[in-house]
Amino acid sequence: MHPVRKQRLYLVLFIALFSSIAVGLVVYALRGNINLFYPPAEVAAGKAPTGQPIRVGGMVLEDSLQRAPDSLAIRFKLTDYEAAVDVVYVGILPDLFAEGQGAVASGVLNEEGVLEATEILAKHDENYMPPEVTHALENSAYDEKGNAK
Repeated sequence: MHPVRKQRLYLVLFIALFSSIAVGLVVYALRGNINLFYPPAEVAAGKAPTGQPIRVGGMVLEDSLQRAPDSLAIRFKLTDYEAAVDVVYVGILPDLFAEGQGAVASGVLNEEGVLEATEILAKHDENYMPPEVTHALENSAYDEKGNAK
């Protein structure tokens, strides 16, 4: 083989190997930051992983909000009107968070099926709902008010 071709072959192989290693490292680094969305029906069916960061979105079930009298701990249920997921959160809720309103909770699902939330997002006006929640509610047999379609 001609020395120039041999040098080019080594260069191409080096670039391919280096690129493969770089892509592998990026995928490995992002693996821990993936935060998948699950509607409450899938969480209740056991399709959501436990011990990994997930997001659950739906409507805050009426009369489900329980506040601890001596701390910032809050417990409530998120529903897509097919199933409900218990959520526990310690912290200050967004101003627009209320029962009967749309919300998305990010956190880790424990072994009992309770989402231990680290972040709560609430809709920011009366017409907005997160796209994932809208899609989950469209696939259910109920509208956003909980009425049968």
